[in-house]
Amino acid sequence: MCLCTLHASSGATAAGSVDLNVGWPAFLEIYRELVEMNTARSGDCTRAAEAVAARLKAAGFADDDVVLVIPDEFPKEGSVVARLRGTGAVTKPILLLAHLDVVEARREDWERDPFKLTEENGILYGRGTFDDKAMAAVFVDSFIRFRQEGFRPQRELKLAMTCGEETAQIFNGVRHLLQEHRALLDAAFALNEGADSMLDAEGEPLFLAVQTGEKSSQNFVLETRSPGGHSKMPGKNNALTRLAAGLVRLDALEFPFEVNLATRRTFAALYPLYEGQLATDLRAIAAGAATEAALRRVAATSLEWNALLRTTCVGTTAEAGHAPNALPQRAIANVNCRLLPGTSVENVRTALVRAVADDEITVKKVGPTEPTSPPPPLSTSILGPIERAAALVWPGVPIVPKMEVGATDGRYLNAAGIPTYGLRAMFDGPETSGSHGLNEHVRVRSLREGRAFLHEVVKGYASGE
Repeated sequence: MCLCTLHASSGATAAGSVDLNVGWPAFLEIYRELVEMNTARSGDCTRAAEAVAARLKAAGFADDDVVLVIPDEFPKEGSVVARLRGTGAVTKPILLLAHLDVVEARREDWERDPFKLTEENGILYGRGTFDDKAMAAVFVDSFIRFRQEGFRPQRELKLAMTCGEETAQIFNGVRHLLQEHRALLDAAFALNEGADSMLDAEGEPLFLAVQTGEKSSQNFVLETRSPGGHSKMPGKNNALTRLAAGLVRLDALEFPFEVNLATRRTFAALYPLYEGQLATDLRAIAAGAATEAALRRVAATSLEWNALLRTTCVGTTAEAGHAPNALPQRAIANVNCRLLPGTSVENVRTALVRAVADDEITVKKVGPTEPTSPPPPLSTSILGPIERAAALVWPGVPIVPKMEVGATDGRYLNAAGIPTYGLRAMFDGPETSGSHGLNEHVRVRSLREGRAFLHEVVKGYASGE
């Protein structure tokens, strides 16, 4: 479907004083190019990194300031890092980070082609439209606009477009750059994806979220075996049904509630937005005085709030059998867990073993243990530019600090001593964006406003505000 309607000025000015039309057609071409490249594991992320590099060089960035990093062992997982040199001689740079890779998307499951940017009724559809090519395109666009405007930042800006965020157990570009090319990413702090900002029931901004801290991600493989044989003589020892029964029991597993400083800070900012019992419960959590009943009521209200309050585990993939007319000899499933900071991986594995309750099902950790770090501080130097830019685009909308319930590349940067803040700023409704799922999408209005906000906030940081 044609995207011509997106060039119209209708609804293009936010409630604040920022013109949302400036450079929109040029931005849209960057965004379209990225979305329409398949950068899942079945595609080629390096191609997207090369496209970003080409755009930056065409905008006047010197070859020395645009670096492609393509690992020999992962030739399709390339990253690009660029710099906009600052006038200050001492101040450390600011890093703008986004990932170019996306989760797999099968055309037969989607209503539209996942790798074609499609607009319908003010909504943009396509894999990566929200996670994370919106932010990637915004940062690339801002770098080009800064260059075209002749903007000379006091603080150097770095731009890193990486791959492997969605498949970190195989390869992760940020981890690789930190290990092999640390100087490319070194910065005073970084802006990254994360902290989804919410719309109210009328589709208006409810709060702008800023991510401080995040859960870690850990996969476990569950496996069971049986002798197999001909399917005409089934017995009770079936690897597939045994594993299925174990997964059903695991589905009932609930980890205990844990209220930490990050979640208390989140609910302290949220409770004034609500009324009645819910507001009372949120306020009690913020004060560290919530009862079990209050925690259960809050967790039942929102899947995200439930994930903020406890470690979670869920089955994600499964494989069994070798032929349709044979009894399965082996069945395996992946269980993905999101661990609250400070949670022991081994304790989680032990909890899975207890929940599965079958000695014939093994539970093994997959890959290295992910790094965890305390939430970075939300100092006035960090919040100030956010507050000023937000007031231009969304006057009066509160800012809410949030712990990310997923896991982002920020976990590697924080562990490496580079404080990282999630600031996606693409407002989303209760129905969510569909990221990692079917028909991923973002509102045109949210994209316009988020782009304007991020451009202003980056300019504020770079100007030494």
